Amino acid sequence: MTTKLKATHAPKRDLHQTITDRLVAAIEADPGKPQMPWRKSGAPLWMPENAMSKKPYNGINVVNLWVAAETRGFSSPVWATYKQWAEIGAQVVKGAKSELVVFYKEFEVEPAPDTADDDGKRRVARASFVFNAAEVEGFSPPPEPVRLGPIERIDAVDRFIANTQAIVKHGGDRAFYRPSTDHIQMPDEELFTGTDTMTRDEGYFAVLCHEAIHWTLPKHRCDRNLEPRFKRDAYAAEELVAEIGAAFLCAELAITQDTRPDHAQYLANWLQILKDDPKAIFTAAARASQAVAYLKSLQPPE
Repeated sequence: MTTKLKATHAPKRDLHQTITDRLVAAIEADPGKPQMPWRKSGAPLWMPENAMSKKPYNGINVVNLWVAAETRGFSSPVWATYKQWAEIGAQVVKGAKSELVVFYKEFEVEPAPDTADDDGKRRVARASFVFNAAEVEGFSPPPEPVRLGPIERIDAVDRFIANTQAIVKHGGDRAFYRPSTDHIQMPDEELFTGTDTMTRDEGYFAVLCHEAIHWTLPKHRCDRNLEPRFKRDAYAAEELVAEIGAAFLCAELAITQDTRPDHAQYLANWLQILKDDPKAIFTAAARASQAVAYLKSLQPPE
């Protein structure tokens, strides 16, 4: 008598459940506060540059000078030290406030003995203090500094959104889905700067995916009515659905390679409202999966 052994197969990996589990773990580990991947300002964002050398600043200096320009209301991207302004015939006004920039100076020393890859070159950080052109007299700014420009497109995501036939408009400094006009509104692409953990391109498409999930809300699409389940917290729950759905789409459309801290930060922000409902994130994840499935159903067969 021959006994047939029943074949066993590893269960198919559930991508949505895997991502949900990672998000829960990240939230429990305290992911920090969410960051906006675009500037809440209608003014275009310029790459900061030095008035004397005409070269752009780089590294952390770019972020520092962006923040300074944003908080202090500067529209000019041009900066220089007090001495540099004087050398080009301009004068920093009395009471102007400087901003810190860091640069690295290279020098050579005797290579360390018994270290084959030591070329003797060393770098040391130096601090410098710069003033914006807005606080300088006798300087004519360049007519057109280099803008950040549009984000780099991801063709697969553009096709995915186009196949849904959702109306996507650009303009202003807000992102939202408006049911009354049934359209998705995205900020101007030039406002996207990214975050500490997300490039400006990833940030743009993550926001677009978030709003695409909101677009599935109406009765003629997913008919997602969260009020019976979440009562007065229905708005917060819908934000959970949209961000979890965005995390799913970011993974499936290869916008990012892994579950991003940004998603966990955003979710943790809304989960504070739902802190008395430990199952909220799992309910939201189930609704997010339904929304993603609906969007995928609008794609042409492969």
